[in-house]
Amino acid sequence: MMRLPVRIFSDLHLGHKASRIEDVQSLMPLFEGAGTVVFNGDTWEELSPSWREKSGEMLDQLREMLASAGIDAVFLSGNHDPGWAGLGFIELAEGKVLVTHGDALLRDGAPWKREMLAGKAILDGLWRDFPEAETDPAARHELARAIARSLPTLHPPGGRSLFSRVLDAAFPPKRPWNMLKTWIGYGGLGATFCATYFPDAEILVTGHFHCRGIRKSAGKTVINTGSFVVPGPAGCVEWNGERLSMVAIVESKSGFGLGVTKLIR
Repeated sequence: MMRLPVRIFSDLHLGHKASRIEDVQSLMPLFEGAGTVVFNGDTWEELSPSWREKSGEMLDQLREMLASAGIDAVFLSGNHDPGWAGLGFIELAEGKVLVTHGDALLRDGAPWKREMLAGKAILDGLWRDFPEAETDPAARHELARAIARSLPTLHPPGGRSLFSRVLDAAFPPKRPWNMLKTWIGYGGLGATFCATYFPDAEILVTGHFHCRGIRKSAGKTVINTGSFVVPGPAGCVEWNGERLSMVAIVESKSGFGLGVTKLIR
């Protein structure tokens, strides 16, 4: 039983070159007043040799900060940090609200990655290894972890500016096309995922797509909490046991804060 209220964040990407989080302490205003904070994947750079050490140090600082404040922390796996224990998803509101990182919504996890574009044979082999993933949510998330480990990013982006991020995303040409197609379609992807694995879920909370917003599709509400990586804005979702809200995150030179709240349920 998680202590209320529960706040859900995603895609901190601690230690990533393009992450806007330079000092973990600057995040504390986002957590104050929470009983439990859920980190919905891609919290740290587990698979990156370039950033793993710094990222791990920042992760330790984050965990220590929350523990000192008496706030419980729950970490879900993402495609950048598949090593977290557990099912990889949580259900709130008696199963009406589902929280999962988002890579499991896609057959190839992150179709915009160069490694994924070149790794079709590996991907097909992994799906053959997990036949139960077609219908079982636990197996589907385990497969997502296997895909992340088998096809990690080999050449992480070198710059943090918007220009360098756009330049990195532009090649090969299929990469930006797959990004755009996924951003446009993530509402439908979420609705299909819920219908397949969690038919009772009415609301799906994800990260992964770095595209903060709310979409409705086939009777489902799909919320993306955005990202702390340049250029997309970040947000969070709060569940107080009765109501679910989405909160915009305000960023300034002095740190992060909670902004406008939108009631969802």
